[in-house]
Amino acid sequence: MPEIIHPEVMSVGTDDVTVFFRTAESVPVVTRVGGREVTTTGPYHLAHVTGLESGAEVGVDVEGAVHGDDPHFPRTVTTLVRPPGRLLATVATANDVHFGETVCGRIHTVPDEELGVAIPRPDEPPYPQTMNDAAIDEMLELDPDLVLVKGDLTCEGTVEEYQQFLDAYGRLGDRMHHVRGNHDAMRDDTMALEGAPYAVERDGVSFVMLDTVRPGTEFGRITAAQIDWLDEYAAAASNPVFVFGHHNLWDLDAEERSASYFGVNCDDSEAFGEVVLRRTNIVGYFAGHTHRHRIRRSERARFIPCVEVGATKDYPGVWAEYRIHEGGFTQVVHRISTQAAMDWTERTRFLYAGMYRDYSLGPLEHRCYTELW
Repeated sequence: MPEIIHPEVMSVGTDDVTVFFRTAESVPVVTRVGGREVTTTGPYHLAHVTGLESGAEVGVDVEGAVHGDDPHFPRTVTTLVRPPGRLLATVATANDVHFGETVCGRIHTVPDEELGVAIPRPDEPPYPQTMNDAAIDEMLELDPDLVLVKGDLTCEGTVEEYQQFLDAYGRLGDRMHHVRGNHDAMRDDTMALEGAPYAVERDGVSFVMLDTVRPGTEFGRITAAQIDWLDEYAAAASNPVFVFGHHNLWDLDAEERSASYFGVNCDDSEAFGEVVLRRTNIVGYFAGHTHRHRIRRSERARFIPCVEVGATKDYPGVWAEYRIHEGGFTQVVHRISTQAAMDWTERTRFLYAGMYRDYSLGPLEHRCYTELW
């Protein structure tokens, strides 16, 4: 039997399941999910099993793999329920794409050797190019109505790096919209601002882009002017409103407050929650910044999902898909599937003293879920 390395259920959709694992070079392996099977060939396998029933519990089996106590490789999963009603829009998102970055995992306040970093080989193209070009190819294949890129477009906020981003994501045409992240405002506090806050509408659905950056710092905020703008916009809208920004929100249920939170600060997060309480058509907040998958919910924000999605540039190397129906939406996070992309993401799997895998992946239900209204 083949040796199966790092098996993970990466994503679950309404009728499909994707499993990742490694083997030796050129080894074929059969993956079975819910009575259906596919064969993939190593060293990097992304087994995508389709044609499954929506909302059904299905078994997961990889030839040669042993199910232990790893929560990322469960014996069974349940496919997502398809939201009711007509499909209104399909949206793809990316974040933390970091054009211009050359050393992955570096924290400038910590020596490289203490937590570990990853550097591409001399004969390789820059890894932001490898990861983003592959993600864009997959988005083009999906052919979504919109593509929203949620900040950290660059590494150091240079004009050259920003142009690399525009050249790459410009392949998606005028359906691509973006907002800046903290990396993009380190030198020029107007670069990539794109006039945020702004909204884009598709078939009765609104997509709001907020600027959450405090220029020159890693910390987040939502200014009072943007809070007022969002309040007025949502009050005037009769359709679902999806809100996107770079920084994650503060935990609205936290018992202690922090004056140095690296996401959106406490006061601004609470002000956002108050708008959500008033405007019941706001259905979710979607961020990057943390390089992990997590959902927080609070009664103080009507229990809407406050979402964080992992980075496109390194492990696990993802972009997110949203299918919005009249009665709700699904989020499915996709691992980038080229062999070069998977090779790079496997080399960044154990950054940060080996903690990155569990931190970044998060629970499966935080990567893939259905939200009904």
